[in-house]
Amino acid sequence: MTTTYQNRNYTEQEYLELERKSDYKSEFFKGEIFAMSGASNLHNVITVNLISLLVQKLRGKSCQPYGSDMRVHTPINSLYSYPDVSVVCGEKKFLDNKFDTLLNPVFICEVLSKSTADYDTGGKFMRYRSIESLKEYWVLSSLEYRLQKFVKQTNANWLLSETFGMQDSVAIESLGIDVALAEIYFGVDFLNMQP
Repeated sequence: MTTTYQNRNYTEQEYLELERKSDYKSEFFKGEIFAMSGASNLHNVITVNLISLLVQKLRGKSCQPYGSDMRVHTPINSLYSYPDVSVVCGEKKFLDNKFDTLLNPVFICEVLSKSTADYDTGGKFMRYRSIESLKEYWVLSSLEYRLQKFVKQTNANWLLSETFGMQDSVAIESLGIDVALAEIYFGVDFLNMQP
């Protein structure tokens, strides 16, 4: 991400006013506004596959999946971001009556690209962990068949597991459903597909 606005720090309110008028998405952290780059073909295919699976498997439950147009706010550290996938269960809590900034996701997934991999698994995840409602964080690679799954434990530590096997089915523990890696990566062929 690159800084969009320069030479001064912005308040959260200033960021929201600018963001709600903007033609493109930017994230906010500690007074700085960062432009978001566009996603690759593979990134989009993987994201749409996961959202489609969530819509199907959560039908009839009190959980709502969102795509990357739903902004998520992390109040403790002032982060405003656009996760690739987020899910809220039960009552939805929003920042204000614009209903465009979610406060209480239980599940977040980011699809990695070369440019965001370090940030999504490092600093961004560290900031997401302060969301009290968050129980599970997934990182899907758009460069290889790989899932990193972080689940919050009762002692507030996060347990990491990794899956590489296309035949594997993985539990989304926070949502009480299983998804197959082959379904998440359906239509993705890293050898013959353009990034």
